[in-house]
Amino acid sequence: MKTQKAVINLAHIKKEYKTIDVVTPVLKGITLKIAEGDFYAITGPSGSGKSTLMNIIGLLDTPTSGTYEINEKQTSGLSEDSLAKLRSEEIGFVFQQFNLLPRLSTLENVMLPGMYAGMETGKRETKAKELLVRLGLENIMGNRPNQLSGGEQQRVAIARALMNGPKIILADEPTGNLDTKSGEEVMKIFKELNRQGKTIILITHEIDIAKTANKIIKIRDGEIVK
Repeated sequence: MKTQKAVINLAHIKKEYKTIDVVTPVLKGITLKIAEGDFYAITGPSGSGKSTLMNIIGLLDTPTSGTYEINEKQTSGLSEDSLAKLRSEEIGFVFQQFNLLPRLSTLENVMLPGMYAGMETGKRETKAKELLVRLGLENIMGNRPNQLSGGEQQRVAIARALMNGPKIILADEPTGNLDTKSGEEVMKIFKELNRQGKTIILITHEIDIAKTANKIIKIRDGEIVK
């Protein structure tokens, strides 16, 4: 059997927050490999360190010690600009709060990552429209976020996450602000994206949502316990 390539490779990751006289350890030596095409749920109680781990995986924060490779690219020592470029190329983000810009239309929100990546205007508009059609949102391309339901906003956010063609989708409590039916629809989209080859990493405290994933990691007090 062919070994799957590791797209996420964390080794002995520690994260500490320091004040003048206090050191607070948050992650205590996390080692984790996530293979291409995996669907992982990371779960744990509040204060367990899962959000900090998500920020490190998402290149939004850096570890105090340890090493992190994403698609075989070492992240240690990279500048903020280099981290931002790598983040734009490799990861699509979906957040609990949707994070859509209220003054932009649905289509313009989806196009944004392409603009930041330097994609030509016509190409990014075509790509954004294709994604919105794919997610059943072709009739609301001109609507602003306040004209959309929660489920529609989250589907727009998923389309935006796919804009630059990332291999990895990192979703932070993506059903947290949704009703049960909308949450189920969003999880079906993640399952379908995973079947199409995307690596999905889902942060959640909801056990039923975590069970949608193929593999579950439980974190407690900054360590993987299961």
